Amino acid sequence: MASVQANGITIEFEEQGTGEPILLVMGLGAQLIDWPQGLVDLIAAEGFRVIRFDNRDSGLSSEFTSEPPTTAQLAKAVLLRRLLQAEYLLSDMADDAVGLLGALGIDSAHVVGASMGGMIAQAMAIEHPARVRSMTSIMSTTGNRRVGQPTLRLIQKTVRRPVPTRETAADIGVEAFRDICGPTFDEDEFRALVQTAVDRSFRPAGTARQTAAIIASGDRTAGLERLDVPALVIHGMLDELVRPSGGLATARAIPGSRLLMFNDMAHDLPHTRWREMADAIAHNAQRAGRPLSAVV
Repeated sequence: MASVQANGITIEFEEQGTGEPILLVMGLGAQLIDWPQGLVDLIAAEGFRVIRFDNRDSGLSSEFTSEPPTTAQLAKAVLLRRLLQAEYLLSDMADDAVGLLGALGIDSAHVVGASMGGMIAQAMAIEHPARVRSMTSIMSTTGNRRVGQPTLRLIQKTVRRPVPTRETAADIGVEAFRDICGPTFDEDEFRALVQTAVDRSFRPAGTARQTAAIIASGDRTAGLERLDVPALVIHGMLDELVRPSGGLATARAIPGSRLLMFNDMAHDLPHTRWREMADAIAHNAQRAGRPLSAVV
């Protein structure tokens, strides 16, 4: 792994493979290591230079310092469909990603985002269209508060869940992901992943600030309707965190987009679908129709 200075912050990243650059953008509170290695291997094998990175306030990228909102404040904003004040917005996180590309000498790339990462990918395509050759939005939504909202059951469980410490983070993480993952969830495997992530970086306040950024960023639908980029939307039919209406709304908004839904996927990246995801991402990239250029 390595780091660069971009958009005024430090961004930790990792590269794998050769070919056209493809940027993977992870979700809320997650780190670059949360992209399943098997899926990354498949995407790289399709002929891509795969770039993963830690978003601001997660992993080993820059940590911010403002007082984060409480879980109760975040839940209230979601339930009442109110915006929050936030130290930064998804647009700022999109600027980070574009800054990373620039620091690596890449003028445009295919962009794949999962959950919050899908929102960041959408913001990149809307606000920096020349930098995005194709876009894939996975288990994400448009920012319209009438679609893609978590179920009341999940909101209630999240509010009741204690704030994690380093000692309790693995147990709480396993419990949280059991609630949102689909039938392929493996507790032992996931516990090992969570513990690795906690050992690498533990930033619950950063997760709260990222959540505030999501809520404060508003609706991207009008911007999505103006896009002229090959777009793929992937969503799980079992998703209770970002309900399928979010993916449907994203696909409806983007002209010419393709929608791929899996009946055994919730808010996760199940290994049973890695091959299909990698193939679909590569096919969407091919729709861009011409090779990428790089700044050298």
